[in-house]
Amino acid sequence: MSLKGIKVVEMMGLAPGPFCGAILADFGATVTVVQKLEPAFVDVMSNGKRVISINLKSKSGIEIVKKMCSTSDVLLDTYRPGVMEKLGLGPKTMLQENSRLIYARLSGYGQDGHYKSKAGHDINYIAMSGVLHMLRKNDDIPTPVNFAADFAGGSVLCALGIILALYERTQSNLGQVIDASMTEGAAYVASWFFRSRNSFIWPDKPGKNMLDGGAPFYGSYLTKDGKFMAVGALEPQFYLRLLKGLQLPEEEYAQGENMEYTRKKFIEVFLTKTQKEWCKIFENLDACVTPVLDFQSVDQHECHVSRNSFFRDDSNIVVPRPSPRLSRTPGKSCGQDRAPQLGQHTLEILKELGYSKLEIDEFIKTGSVHAVLKSNL
Repeated sequence: MSLKGIKVVEMMGLAPGPFCGAILADFGATVTVVQKLEPAFVDVMSNGKRVISINLKSKSGIEIVKKMCSTSDVLLDTYRPGVMEKLGLGPKTMLQENSRLIYARLSGYGQDGHYKSKAGHDINYIAMSGVLHMLRKNDDIPTPVNFAADFAGGSVLCALGIILALYERTQSNLGQVIDASMTEGAAYVASWFFRSRNSFIWPDKPGKNMLDGGAPFYGSYLTKDGKFMAVGALEPQFYLRLLKGLQLPEEEYAQGENMEYTRKKFIEVFLTKTQKEWCKIFENLDACVTPVLDFQSVDQHECHVSRNSFFRDDSNIVVPRPSPRLSRTPGKSCGQDRAPQLGQHTLEILKELGYSKLEIDEFIKTGSVHAVLKSNL
């Protein structure tokens, strides 16, 4: 795989950091998660990674992390700015010991600036990015989905930064620090929206424009069975096919005219049939009309079956396969592997680092690490 041979140390944090590490692992990197001694509140992204449980309040624990990073390519810092420095694991220290280390720092507001120390979550970051203001209709309260900042602006862009730094290192032979702010990342992902604000697409307030629910030919509609159909018939040729599928005359429902009248009619018509029936109608009508699929059944749709886009894990949970697809070195989802136990690989990793049995026994005895004990070390 593309990242085979790349060694990543991931300091376990909330979801954005683990997903960033999962992206790297899905494409072949060996990712080792530094867990705390207590199990994480929710951990669904450690599959396929190695885990070592370390007491970061102990001197020995800090030395173990330093030793891990001395032979690694990437350190993924998921803590608030300043925490790693207090632990003695800041970038200045770590890059002195390993000048080729890529030190990736994923945080809410970045490593400096007025908000660097403030707590927050996805809703706060997209609020501060300018994106949440767009996610509303008319004068309704903005409705967030915990996605844009944490995962798109955070995990994915941090992973991109790591790949860029790894590529640059092939020329300079030097590591560097990546400052990945989820707030700035969410704004960057929304660059097209920022840069198109003065275009004809956004003449009105949120919820009144072509792409945010203001047009009847770009939105979702409830069906007879309580499901939904998505309509994206922006171009005239698609709109005509939409009207054909709905059996409505163009003369009465011309695109862009009497839009509220048209929307009410669309709502009325979509309620007359089930989602399955509408799918059959639009199967051979290329009108940009698709079903709104849910998490439980998305993998069963012919679009995804034909490309094997999803799989089901041991708990029958639907999991997406890695994207994008590379022709020679495709990724393989670590979600297919079993989730590791707390400290499952502690002994294995300590041995690889060159620690003796006596030293490892002492680490366990003093609470510097937690390990799943085996009969033979």
